Amino acid sequence: MSHYVKRNAEGLVVAVSVEPLDGFEIATASGEELARGMEQSLETPSRFEESDRDVVRVLDDLINLLVEKNTIRFTDLPLAAQRKLLERKGLRRSGSHLGLLGEDSSLF
Repeated sequence: MSHYVKRNAEGLVVAVSVEPLDGFEIATASGEELARGMEQSLETPSRFEESDRDVVRVLDDLINLLVEKNTIRFTDLPLAAQRKLLERKGLRRSGSHLGLLGEDSSLF
């Protein structure tokens, strides 16, 4: 099975594929270089993934604000959404939150 790699401007492997994708070349890299490239791609979240986490926190805060202002009722949300929000609230209380907006909750 052939492997294909995508390299950055410095020539380092930044992505590995078993399919010939656009921008990829047939791998001539050593197994160690391929493994390092795969490891780095798994460890480094893309800007899009970081943005998703930021948006999740904003939506979480927005829903809480709407409930506090009695604009919507928590029970109006689907049961699955209620469960997820309660789980996140518990995680935030336990200190496992992402801290994306810092510790200042006076913003809302």
